[in-house]
Amino acid sequence: MSAMATSAVRAPARVNKQAITRELILRRIFQYTILSALAFLIIGPITVAVLGGLKTTGEIFAEPFGLPAVARWENYGGILVSELFWRQLGNSLLIVGGTTLGTVFFSSLLAFVFARLDFPGRDLLFNYFTLGLLFPLTVAFLPVFIQVRNLGLIDNHLGIILPLVAFGIPGSTLILRGFFRAIPAELEDASYIDGCGTLGFFWYVLLPLARPALGAIVVLQTIVSWNEYFLPLLILTDDSKWPLPLGIMQFQGQYGTDWGRVMAFVSILMIPAVLFYIFTQKYIVTGLTGGELKG
Repeated sequence: MSAMATSAVRAPARVNKQAITRELILRRIFQYTILSALAFLIIGPITVAVLGGLKTTGEIFAEPFGLPAVARWENYGGILVSELFWRQLGNSLLIVGGTTLGTVFFSSLLAFVFARLDFPGRDLLFNYFTLGLLFPLTVAFLPVFIQVRNLGLIDNHLGIILPLVAFGIPGSTLILRGFFRAIPAELEDASYIDGCGTLGFFWYVLLPLARPALGAIVVLQTIVSWNEYFLPLLILTDDSKWPLPLGIMQFQGQYGTDWGRVMAFVSILMIPAVLFYIFTQKYIVTGLTGGELKG
């Protein structure tokens, strides 16, 4: 009787285990199907652009998704040996570097003030300050252009850097404030006992501990400023000061566009941003969640 009872108990357990395993397999298949579809939607346009850079304009219109009959590497080679391309690359690096440094500098100071200093109306002022997150740069092109023109910064890279910094500060300050507030007060007291002042505590304690958040800000601002197109188009009329996103217009002639060169240029433009994101994406996740996890 005991053997029969034991086997009767094991049978439902085995059935339940098989059902759970089957459910896990179906769930995993569903997840991989969704992820594969999303990967195709992302990789598909990139593949089309890379292959389009190896075609002529006629081949692109005839077979946009097909392989090139003869790979035209001169589309890529002609761009890479062009002096104009390297000048535009330098302009892009200048804009990216200025935007990133300015955003990190100002947002870290503001986050320190809102996180560690106590003064009347601090939270109200911070909430008012973060309203800047509700207004993206694209809806403020006209007032930005008027302000830049009044400052005499038309055809000046500062006319691009300053607005990008201004619109990047609210989100960056929000990220850093969470990290700064998570630092224990005992650590601040210990730094004062060791001889650090307020700025010393900020420089030697807070900033090193907030490296994940700083890394996330650097990554986000780099990608945003690297890909910015409309603001340079609005501010820069001198083509010698164009960044790489505006370089696409150099292939537009009076009667047509060399789409093979355009595709090659777009592919080259994407490579640094994609590689930079692949190697730094961990900083985005850590920077956006670290402060909350510590708190």
